[in-house]
Amino acid sequence: MLLPALILLPMAMAPLARIAGKRSRPARTLMVSLTCLAEFFGALLVWRTQPSFAFENFCGLGLHLRADGFRGLYGAIAAFMWLMSDLFCPEYFAHHHNRGRYLFFNLLTLGATLGVLWSDDLGSTLVFFEIMSLASTPWVAQEETPGALRATDTYLAVAIIGGLTTLMGLFMLWHRLGTLSFEGMGDAVRAQGGADAYLTTAAWLTLFGFAAKAGLFPLHIWLPKAHPVAPAPASALLSGILTKTGVFGLIVVGTRLFQGQAASAKVLLALGAVTMFLGALLALFSVDLKRTLACSSASQIGFITLGLSLSLLLGEEGSLAAYGTLEHMLNHSLIKLCLFLCAGVVYMNLHKLNLNDIRGFGRNKPLLHACFLAGALSIGCIPPLGSGYNSKSLLHEGLLEYIHHLQVHGGPWQAYKALEILFLISGGLTIAYMTKLYICLFHEKHPRVQDGYDGMRSSYMSWPTAIVLALTGVGLPFLGLLGEPLLSPLAASAMPFFGQEPLGHPIAYFSWENLKGAAESIAIGAAVYLVVVRRGLMAPDEHGVRVYVNRWPSWLDLEEKVYRPFLNGLAAVLGAVFGWLAALPDARWLRRAAAGIGRATEWIAALPDAPWLRRLADGFGRMTDWVAALPDAAWLHRGAEGAGTVLARGMAEFPERLVLGVRALFLRPLRPHAEHTHSHPQLDTLTEEGERISHSSSYGLLLLALGLLAVLVFLIAR
Repeated sequence: MLLPALILLPMAMAPLARIAGKRSRPARTLMVSLTCLAEFFGALLVWRTQPSFAFENFCGLGLHLRADGFRGLYGAIAAFMWLMSDLFCPEYFAHHHNRGRYLFFNLLTLGATLGVLWSDDLGSTLVFFEIMSLASTPWVAQEETPGALRATDTYLAVAIIGGLTTLMGLFMLWHRLGTLSFEGMGDAVRAQGGADAYLTTAAWLTLFGFAAKAGLFPLHIWLPKAHPVAPAPASALLSGILTKTGVFGLIVVGTRLFQGQAASAKVLLALGAVTMFLGALLALFSVDLKRTLACSSASQIGFITLGLSLSLLLGEEGSLAAYGTLEHMLNHSLIKLCLFLCAGVVYMNLHKLNLNDIRGFGRNKPLLHACFLAGALSIGCIPPLGSGYNSKSLLHEGLLEYIHHLQVHGGPWQAYKALEILFLISGGLTIAYMTKLYICLFHEKHPRVQDGYDGMRSSYMSWPTAIVLALTGVGLPFLGLLGEPLLSPLAASAMPFFGQEPLGHPIAYFSWENLKGAAESIAIGAAVYLVVVRRGLMAPDEHGVRVYVNRWPSWLDLEEKVYRPFLNGLAAVLGAVFGWLAALPDARWLRRAAAGIGRATEWIAALPDAPWLRRLADGFGRMTDWVAALPDAAWLHRGAEGAGTVLARGMAEFPERLVLGVRALFLRPLRPHAEHTHSHPQLDTLTEEGERISHSSSYGLLLLALGLLAVLVFLIAR
């Protein structure tokens, strides 16, 4: 019962904290902090004990939870991030409106997120996934500015469309496999000899909603829009944890349903590669602090997806790529927690995020400087202090391993060599845009208000906020230095969830090949910063001061130029179609057709009571008696005595067949007299067919009546 208790606790505390906040803000803050603290220690206990829970028949499919090595680990990371984020809130929201609303939905989202990460079947995953998506929507709308509300529209649209698409995929999976449990799906696919076209389609539909939440191209559009307008504590959770729930779904679908499906794994690899490079390129061009970090998150999700795809392509030999995938997930979560809280410190002092407005703010602020530098080194993968170096080196090794595999088996490897170059370039772009942020904040000077920024040295954040910020950054250098004793055991414990075996040997994180790859990315990053950023993305203003310029073409906005026009056009077309359908009951030709159908139905229903029909049936019956009473004349004989010819019997049976045929046409079949009935196998068969046709006619008329009733109700409602 520990798992459902930890999921329900923050959901139950949300309204209580909301009520308490109306009387005492400190009481509300204390309730929220204690709830998050209890969740953190509870998640640590879950990680250690790895319990499971099942509530059968919940919503028809049951509710199944399990916290194995991977899920227990990520539940603990989520709880830690929530604790740090909520401890950061009191000062950040000190002069902010609707703080109680934010904390209410914050606790709801915490419970739902843990439900996603601890789920053990896709049905349970989807239930908590949708609660999480809807509960986190007010985060984006928190500021209630036009930009925030428009970003909320995007976030909500992506969440709803993604959720409905995933639901359709789950229907198809249940129809074919008969189960949605993580282990059961894999067994069912293997029992069927692998995934066919139907299962592959179902898997991609299911994958759609998770890819949208992860921010995978081309569904990444919400990330650059939502992060700049959401509060910094929410941005840390959106980037660090909520995107990982999407990756969680990618891992489940990929490892359970893409078994032996090289084509699907390659498509996923291509999407990851595009996201990896495009996110880094968008971040390089951005002139907004939080937007840059948001685009960076999309890029890192691309790296993670690439690692997952490589582990699927390598099959049983994909453990190294799976290690890199898990470690980069963990590193990215902790790095973005640190960096977004640093951005929160900047915003709560300046209420600005444009690089030209905040340049120089970090000068003479050693704690902020140290924490941001730790995050920048880690996301830039700079050895030995950058924790991201360890995980990204394993991803690079996994890519090289797959290239070697193709070369040994005579496969086409040249495209993957090009992918390796793109991998290194994307790493270089990461270094370039993080260098841009670092130099802007901590080395450049603001041309007009630098003295005011320097005067904030001792008052820019309180000591509780300083402790929280230090806790988020202090562990990153250790994860960089001690990859083998710290990261490798965590990755090994998660391998069963990835369908891989733990490595049986230590990992040489600081091998020459890994250091060489890092050096190549550093060289690319330095060149891009010096040439592209300093010369191409900066220009003198009217006072001759060099400022950062947004040179990203507006026509390359995928949402504004493609998605919104398409959806608006689709809505207009559907509106016209449904408007025409709604106007149909007022059409003269439709009323005439309905009246004609009504008269025809009345005529058919009155047929069994028509006098002429009864007389016709009686006439057929007397004709049968007359034919049956004919003496067996000599010219009707052939063969043995008493045996009539086929002609005689056919003439005798014809009227009976005709009567039975007439009976089959009407709602109430006429009952022939018992003495007129002749026992014959063909007549028995004809009788059964007549009854079947009668029932079919009755069913069709029943549907027609229901349709007419629906039209009548619609007309009355109008």
